[in-house]
Amino acid sequence: MSWLPILALAALAFLAAALLLRLPRSAYALTGAALLFGLAGYALQGSPATPAAPGAERSEAPRIGALLVEARREFHDPAILPSRLLVTSDAFARRGDYVRAADFARGAVIENPADSEAWTALGNALTEHAGGRLTPAAIQAFREAERRAPASPAPGYFLGLALLRAGEVVEARAVWAGILARAPTNAPWRPILAERLARLDALIGAGR
Repeated sequence: MSWLPILALAALAFLAAALLLRLPRSAYALTGAALLFGLAGYALQGSPATPAAPGAERSEAPRIGALLVEARREFHDPAILPSRLLVTSDAFARRGDYVRAADFARGAVIENPADSEAWTALGNALTEHAGGRLTPAAIQAFREAERRAPASPAPGYFLGLALLRAGEVVEARAVWAGILARAPTNAPWRPILAERLARLDALIGAGR
C-alpha cells in the first residue's frame, strides 16, 4: 500500500494540534515524536490490506460453536456426561477455536471409537473449521457417528444442518424427515426435531 495517505494524515494531525489547539512551539518536537512513534508501531503491526470480514467471522464463531454444543447435547441423555476429551473439545468450540476442538474430538474417538457423540462433535468441528462447508472428512465423521449409534438422531440432524447451510435444502429436509419417520413416538427429542422440520417446511413454502 502507499504510505502517502498515512503521512498526509499525520501531517494534518500535527497542523491541527499546532494551529487549532494552539500547541506551544516548545511542544512541537514532542508531538512530532509521538506521531512518528505511532507510525512506526503501525508499520510493525498494522495490517491495512486485511479485509474487515474475517474479524466479523471471528466474532461470530464462538456464538455458533456454543449453539452447536448446546444443540448436540439436546439429543443426548443429560445423565450421561461427555468424555473429558469431548468436554475440552466443546470448550474450544465455544471459543470458536475449531482446530483445537477437532483435535480433541479426534482424540476422544481414538480413545473410544464407539463414542457416537464424539464423532458427531468431530463432524461439527470439521465443518466449522471449513467455514461451514461440509467436507468429505466431516461427512465421514457423521457417518461413523451414525454407524456407532443407529438409533441416535444427532448425526443425521447435524448432517442435515450442514446440508442446509450449504444450500442443499431438499437434501437436508430428506435427512431430517427420514430421522423423524424412524423415531419412536416416545423419543424425548422427537418434538424438537418435528418443530425444526416444520419450521424448515415453512421456509421452503415461503421461498416458493
